[in-house]
Amino acid sequence: MAKKTVATLQTKDGRSFTKVIKMFKSPKTGAYAFDEKMVPAEQVKDYLKK
Repeated sequence: MAKKTVATLQTKDGRSFTKVIKMFKSPKTGAYAFDEKMVPAEQVKDYLKK
């Protein structure tokens, strides 16, 4: 499956995306969790500000 994912990210449209991993604290348990998303390269700073 990794090969298919890598192959699709190397297309013209896929190169303009960045994988962003954001850490946040859960309000219920107080434990830290991670949120992973594919974000367009131009919107990375806006996504991290939220």
